[in-house]
Amino acid sequence: MSEPALVVSALTVFPVKSFAGTPMASMELEIAGPRGDRRWMVVDEHGSTLTARSHPRMLAARATSYDGGIRIGADDLPTLDVDEPSGPPDLPVQLRRLDTATRAGDEADAWVSELLGQRARLVWLDDPARRGMSDEHGGTLADPLALTDTGPVHVTTTASLRRLDAWAAELHDERVARALEKGEPAPPARQALDMRRFRPNLVVDGDIEPFVEDGWARLVVGDAELRFADHCGRCVLTTIDPDTQVKGKEPLASLARHRRRDGEVWFGIQMVPVRAGRVAVGDRVEASAR
Repeated sequence: MSEPALVVSALTVFPVKSFAGTPMASMELEIAGPRGDRRWMVVDEHGSTLTARSHPRMLAARATSYDGGIRIGADDLPTLDVDEPSGPPDLPVQLRRLDTATRAGDEADAWVSELLGQRARLVWLDDPARRGMSDEHGGTLADPLALTDTGPVHVTTTASLRRLDAWAAELHDERVARALEKGEPAPPARQALDMRRFRPNLVVDGDIEPFVEDGWARLVVGDAELRFADHCGRCVLTTIDPDTQVKGKEPLASLARHRRRDGEVWFGIQMVPVRAGRVAVGDRVEASAR
């Protein structure tokens, strides 16, 4: 079965793990995922990965790719161009199925250290094939994986976000009612949930039921084709406002009420490219169900 009238509504590349994403009008979808996606990450002095889960300020940093490197910036830091290192992997890192990465250099290290207020290093993954996917997330070591957590392409739908936002509105109204009953101050006005909280690479829009993507087996979009790998378990990162970096309760509170399974809460799916190609906003999407 195929879902009719589906289109790509947004594309995003995340050059640096946990930095803000770069919206794209089109992207090259390679077997390892979107070109340039999560090939860089920040580590501490021991090589442990630093993410916005514990360092929300990373979400305020920007990174855009150019041929052979990235440009990084933040509102209170100067813009810095960082070329892809030419040497071999030279820094031990602590990331599943990856032992070493390549240092970006002293200037880049100083920049990310200033960003986070602690000693840190920026590193680059030379070849996603050195890592590979985990079988517990629907892949094999033969499936190349950059520095993302589980899968190379994260897919969400606007229909699911609308339903989740409606659930969050209901829960907020319940909190307001309880506060009024107790004579307590009402919670602050809520903001609609932004898809940026979930950091998808590809967002699909169309006249579909919420969470229908849970059952998708294949997507054909633009020149590319993808297969289902796993559902996305969500973490505290989604509770951080991408603009203010302030933590709240949503969307985890609503997901815990409506989308809990096996001790985790779920939103979106991970997919693996089986045919590389160019994808653009507005492209028709053909979805096949499992």
